[in-house]
Amino acid sequence: MPIPTARPATGLDRVPAPALFVVSGLTQYAGAAVAVGLFAQLGAPAVGWWRIVLAAVVLLAWRRPWRRRPGRRELVGAGMFGVVLAAMNIAFYIAIGHLPLGVVVAMEFLGPVVVAAVTGRGWRERAAILVAGGGVVLLAGVTLDSGLPREDVLIGLAAALAAAAFWAGYVVLGKRVAGAGSGVDGLAVGMAVGALVFAPFFGASVPEVVVDPGLLLFLLVVAVCSSVVPYVLDQVVLRRLGTATFAVLLALLPATAAVVGAVVLRQLPTWPEIVGLALVSGAIVMTART
Repeated sequence: MPIPTARPATGLDRVPAPALFVVSGLTQYAGAAVAVGLFAQLGAPAVGWWRIVLAAVVLLAWRRPWRRRPGRRELVGAGMFGVVLAAMNIAFYIAIGHLPLGVVVAMEFLGPVVVAAVTGRGWRERAAILVAGGGVVLLAGVTLDSGLPREDVLIGLAAALAAAAFWAGYVVLGKRVAGAGSGVDGLAVGMAVGALVFAPFFGASVPEVVVDPGLLLFLLVVAVCSSVVPYVLDQVVLRRLGTATFAVLLALLPATAAVVGAVVLRQLPTWPEIVGLALVSGAIVMTART
């Protein structure tokens, strides 16, 4: 029997995975910085929903996943993935409406770290929970003493932890969607399902948005930068790499978010916050296994 040869690298496959991840992080958090400016007009949860709606429209128009005639099991998996993804985005936007971007992103990573620890078998994965927990506690403590209104802090912390829980689901379900071979097509279907599930809660904003071309354009920028580009790149990277290596690359994102927050939103991190970010990134690296 002939030995199969490797498929030649084409397109994004030629780009190193770490480079793809840096681009993913920069575009995602740049989009989040733009979204913050829209919160006063629409509210953070509605902006999060519109991000999913417009991203779904772009992906459906591009991929036209119905041509593949996906099976029922594939559709159910993509739908579950999309609902979790939409919930994660809405919770994340609520959080960054009350807390600095870098702090929220770091706290979100508690979710993926817990997934790695639960699925892992070694002491490093277990210890990673303690390290990440220490970083999150430090960030929470610094935030509580930061002078921000107590109500903002409590809402922001609760939303960030909810986003962490949904991100854990995103990692697990996203790997299944990528492994099923549907990839970006499954992402398009999932986003459409997620948008429909949350439409009863945020659909009232549709009349306001559709009559304001400028607002619609900014929302489209948010959707493309924060959902289409990073999640497409996530599917590419997840297809090429294992979950462990993916976790190591995730460690780049807290620092990326802190840089974007500092440059775009003028949210300069304090030294205790930098230590908290470093602890969370270190925990992510600790969860990596061969």
